[in-house]
Amino acid sequence: MTTIAENIKIINSRIRAAALKSGRSADQIKLIAVSKTKPVQAILDALDAGQIHFGENRMQELHTKMSEITQPDIQWHMIGTLQSNKIKYIADNVHWIHSVGKAKYFNEINKRAEQANRAIKILIQVNISAEDQKSGCEPSELESILETARQFDRVIIRGLMGMAQFTSDPEQVRGEFALLRKTMVDHQHLNDKNIQMNELSMGMSNDFEVAIEEGATMVRVGSAIFGSRNYG
Repeated sequence: MTTIAENIKIINSRIRAAALKSGRSADQIKLIAVSKTKPVQAILDALDAGQIHFGENRMQELHTKMSEITQPDIQWHMIGTLQSNKIKYIADNVHWIHSVGKAKYFNEINKRAEQANRAIKILIQVNISAEDQKSGCEPSELESILETARQFDRVIIRGLMGMAQFTSDPEQVRGEFALLRKTMVDHQHLNDKNIQMNELSMGMSNDFEVAIEEGATMVRVGSAIFGSRNYG
């Protein structure tokens, strides 16, 4: 059985290979270790192995882990469904929120960030798989969401996030990753002040190499680092 440190080394090697294949530098790509349902010790083991970025799906779990793990270099990413009434629990320490699919969240994020005297980096979630159960805005809604974001100076829009269909053949979702990249490029003319879109969060354990080839700057990898998750 491989250790967390060994798994991180393997994933980083695969990231370098995918970046090289697409003519990019691996330095352009952040590995987000998705630690949802995993104990604090697993995160500490990953930190010891040099991993910095960690993603959580549940706001309460993220709040608890941020309270328990206080290493200064760690970067916390909220990648799951948002609840407006729980943003106050994460606003003090979260660095990135990937899952903003509607403009209605901006006011609460901005208010809580202002109270904490900080700004929060945001990725707008776009539904690239056309699946009803997936969260995120439609590409056609993005311009309106970005225009609304201009009102909130503590909300820093840094790019887009998308979740592809789950499939055993990553080539089947290459087009979905390409769509997210194109959607960002098509809207970069709106960059100004608190909108500076250059990040693409896409790709998970089963498809991150294809995502990198299509322009991902963040890949969200959980089970390939920490093993299968325990629910219940």
